[in-house]
Amino acid sequence: MTLLNHLLGTIASGADPGPFALLRRDGATGLEVFTGVPHTVAGLADIPLPAGPTGPRTLAVVPYRQVAERGFACVEDGAPLECLMLDEPERVPLTDALAALPELPVPVRDAGFDIADPEYAEIVARVLRDEIGRGEGANFVIHRCYLGTLAGPPLPAALAALRRLLTGERGAYWTFLVYTGRRILVGASPERHVSVEDGLVMMNPISGTLRHPGRPADREELLRFLADPKEIDELYMVLDEELKMMATVAEQGGQVIGPYLKEMAHLTHTEYLLAGRGSRDVREVLRETMFAPTVTGSPMENACRVIARHERRGRGYYAGVLALLGFDEVGRQTLDAPILIRTAEISLAGELRVPVGATLVRHSTAAAEVAETHAKAAGVLTALGLRPEPAAPGDQGRDVASPGDQARDVASPGDQVRVVVGPGVVGVGSEPAAGPAPAAEVRLADDPAVRAALAARNTGLAPFWLEQRTPGATVRPEFAGRRVVVVDGEDTFTGMLAHQLRALGLTVTVRPWAGVAEPGGFDPASADLTVLGPGPGDPGHPTDPKMVSLRGLVGRLLDSGSPTLGVCLGHQMLAARLGLTLHRRATPYQGLCRDVTLFDTVARVGFYSSYTALADADGLDTAYGPVRLARDPVDGAVHALRGPTYAGVQFHPESVLSRDGMAVLTEVVGRLLPTPAGSAPASGASRTPVPGAAMPPGAGRGETGAHTSRYPG
Repeated sequence: MTLLNHLLGTIASGADPGPFALLRRDGATGLEVFTGVPHTVAGLADIPLPAGPTGPRTLAVVPYRQVAERGFACVEDGAPLECLMLDEPERVPLTDALAALPELPVPVRDAGFDIADPEYAEIVARVLRDEIGRGEGANFVIHRCYLGTLAGPPLPAALAALRRLLTGERGAYWTFLVYTGRRILVGASPERHVSVEDGLVMMNPISGTLRHPGRPADREELLRFLADPKEIDELYMVLDEELKMMATVAEQGGQVIGPYLKEMAHLTHTEYLLAGRGSRDVREVLRETMFAPTVTGSPMENACRVIARHERRGRGYYAGVLALLGFDEVGRQTLDAPILIRTAEISLAGELRVPVGATLVRHSTAAAEVAETHAKAAGVLTALGLRPEPAAPGDQGRDVASPGDQARDVASPGDQVRVVVGPGVVGVGSEPAAGPAPAAEVRLADDPAVRAALAARNTGLAPFWLEQRTPGATVRPEFAGRRVVVVDGEDTFTGMLAHQLRALGLTVTVRPWAGVAEPGGFDPASADLTVLGPGPGDPGHPTDPKMVSLRGLVGRLLDSGSPTLGVCLGHQMLAARLGLTLHRRATPYQGLCRDVTLFDTVARVGFYSSYTALADADGLDTAYGPVRLARDPVDGAVHALRGPTYAGVQFHPESVLSRDGMAVLTEVVGRLLPTPAGSAPASGASRTPVPGAAMPPGAGRGETGAHTSRYPG
């Protein structure tokens, strides 16, 4: 403990110890102590990652404003991207670290939320009405901040808060204190944003929140929470959004593993793990995954616009990430990046800022979302002495077994874990050893009824994303080499569509609407099939540049007889061109899964829309030939349309909510693409078998002993 004692002694004397970081990472039995040389850089590509010994080389503190690197909107606040070039770490057993860290009061004055509860409730209601209700997206996260001023020196206060988080919080992915020389960040983040290890990219969407401030969760209330449609849909929506990101950073997209339970001191969440093979530079992985939908919303690009419209101030480091970059023993890059949530930002002058946000979906109520922000702030505020300590069911300092333990080797003593990370590739790691455990911990994730409720979440989901995919196994010979252009209407669901189309053997290019929809920007003859992809907004808006351009593109495609498929917004554009009426739904279909009749087949599919086309008959004659319509028998909403050279679907066949999406997509593409000479015609695809609801042994959170998990090769 030479380094830790030196840092603590320097701080106790009132001197500045220089930049340092104290980290307890998922599964670790102790605390990592880092010091390093600070650097400020302009962009993620500039984060230094010099070659050197195995292990972490750089710790980056990434603010929310870096989302502008993707061209997304944000309120500029000047928060710098700071990096520490790390020295060799010291690893300290947790019991020794707790004995050394100060245990002292943290006086805070003038404390309270910057936005009062009634005002925040009004913002929630406005976003539900004006954004989700008008088709701008499926979910949005709007934040508020708990502010105050420390009455004493900030570093000793932050160390005391860290100690309380280490002993009083559980379920954290990282518990940390980072001092850059300019600011202090101390917190216990529950969520891995993205990690890269052994060529495996992983993301960890967490959503759905059961509040139990000051006490453990109750079994019956937990089962009610797990059955709540709002909480279920909230997790599904962020799962879809992170699958979009995985479509970019993993060669075959992400495989869905879980769901799991995340039990914390004041809250319980539900979560999935996504895994896929990737070879990008880890700084590119960071850039392409800015930032998690659990702290922004979906679709991502428009979520950033909505956040800027309604928050009207910068986010600082809230919703950004800490990122630990380095190399493994064979020289491959590594990355471990938790989301900066449940974190206090403290200035050197003692100004305290604890940002928290609530995820707003179509089921949300203003009162519940106000309460959620209080609950999410509770862990850090308790560590600062601003809330009472929760009742302890056992050892609160011990982290429960995490889904990440099933996806990487953990260098800790304990039971061996067999981890399958691709065909024929087996790694032997270790079950993370627990921290000090003076009493048995009550873990509701072990309860059979809880495990069954979690397993049931997957019953209606898409096997394409749940099952391990073997390259080439789903290629259709009649599709091989056929060219598809997917037009992105500002919703990266198009990346998931591209993966499904490639899995069928098609050659796919995804292009943004702005480069394709303008006259002269795209020659329909250059593609065998054009897919008009989804996107947010009002499809009937007369002057919106995107809608005007897409309407023009639809006209050119239909006039030329080019094979065309419209998905969601693309479907609406096709329907309008064919003379159907577009209608804004009274209740948005955002993140909704249902069975619909598609001509002669019933399919379970997922919707993300606030608008639909309406019709009062099952067909119509148009200037582009006769059109068949698959309509809802109750309200006449057009779920799908089919013409001589074109088709449209209002739902998202690529969504994880679309159990039958791959079969529908295969059948539609087979109808639109002329069959090459000498090839067998594509027939309607049979429904992909739905995996059983039961989860394999060891898949639930809290399972002990050996288990096997499967990941894409």
